[in-house]
Amino acid sequence: MSTSARWTYEVVELSPNMLGPSMTERLREELDRLGRQGWELVSANQVNPFDQVRLILKKVA
Repeated sequence: MSTSARWTYEVVELSPNMLGPSMTERLREELDRLGRQGWELVSANQVNPFDQVRLILKKVA
């Protein structure tokens, strides 16, 4: 890929959920889904265990 590539960015936030699948499982499913659409994970952050997990992704525009 050339250094002049243009990127499109996406930000996804997953909120903690006491019911249902674990956060790890939800993250894996979401990343798999987004990966199939061509998105690449750039960063993931969470300030504390009770905050949302914020995923920052990119793909070629």
